Amino acid sequence: MMKRFVVALAVTLTCASASAESPADTVRIGVIGPFTGGSADFGIPMLNGVKLAVDEINSVGGYLGRKLELVIKDDRADPAAGRAAAEAMRSEHVVAAIAFCNTGVAMKSIDVFQTAKIPLIVPCATGTPITTTYPAKDSYIFRTSARDEIQAPFVVKDIVRRGWKRVAVLADRSGYGEAGLKDVKGALEKQGLTPAYVGRFDVGVKDLTAEMKEARAAAANVVFTYTVGPENAVVARAREQIKWKVPIVGPWTLSFPFFIDGAGSLAEGALMVQTFIAEPSNERRTSFLSSYSKTYKTPRIPVPMAAAQAYDSIYILTYALLGIRGGDFSGPAVKEALENIRRTYYGVVATYEKPFSAADKDAIDESMLVLGEVKKGQVTFAYPESARKNLLVQRKKAS
Repeated sequence: MMKRFVVALAVTLTCASASAESPADTVRIGVIGPFTGGSADFGIPMLNGVKLAVDEINSVGGYLGRKLELVIKDDRADPAAGRAAAEAMRSEHVVAAIAFCNTGVAMKSIDVFQTAKIPLIVPCATGTPITTTYPAKDSYIFRTSARDEIQAPFVVKDIVRRGWKRVAVLADRSGYGEAGLKDVKGALEKQGLTPAYVGRFDVGVKDLTAEMKEARAAAANVVFTYTVGPENAVVARAREQIKWKVPIVGPWTLSFPFFIDGAGSLAEGALMVQTFIAEPSNERRTSFLSSYSKTYKTPRIPVPMAAAQAYDSIYILTYALLGIRGGDFSGPAVKEALENIRRTYYGVVATYEKPFSAADKDAIDESMLVLGEVKKGQVTFAYPESARKNLLVQRKKAS
């Protein structure tokens, strides 16, 4: 399938080149993420997904004969480093950037891209404010990950169906945890519920036994976590420490190695939001998983969603650039092209038919989400119907 897609892209590029002006040598794309440090377990898959897509596109001529060239900078999951990397993109002559896995880092940096009018596609970070800080029609901030505003209600609806209505929320004090807590409370309110307990903790905490005891004392029957790193495993260990058999649910971060490997058998049964589960459920996904495994010599992607969403981001950007005539790669021109992509991209995560518009900068909607569950140390589908749904790559619902 991948070969057929690359051939189709080559035909598209050839046809488009007939009306293009003579280009410069390369098209430069910025990439910023946590490639070292505590968030590298999903930063590296993000970068690998970007590189895999770029290599495929360059193998058929790049953009009208111009190779895609990556300008890569490591933010180490540090907001100050992320902002410095964003500032550096101003002088790198990038047409756009694929950047950020951490909400706190993104929120420290998005104003740089907005002010410089450099389109930014966020492939991993999910904090709702990332794409709501600026009015949509003026915003240069796009996203291909599922924002927490849709992740939280998706999980809440499921736990209500299961009869778990006394929800304890444990959220860290990072920008990610702060935004996620707000979205969980909003989702519960829409169901006529309020949290039975809310516990806050600092990133890096090693013991949450006291918070778990308080949640149990509040008669909670499910724990909803909102944190991104090893703290999820700390939650699971605290639950075991007090011998409390309560389910753990959360956003996509419960699919990370920090939780699954860190908690070991204690992670079993945890439920989380997913846009992409690494099972060869159809031809597109089989091809992507095979290419990733062969290229990076690994049987397992640590965080498959990060890789797949970043991979799709590069193709979406390329499709947008193909809609530009006259070689105008100015920020406003690329922004408009992203808002008016004319060709449907049959991606790994979803089928992207007009993924963005002047009024909507999020490519993923709730119809594309599935519920994942940890089983035998791997993330799989929580429901058989989700696996059946996954045979068809979902399209964004018309707004």
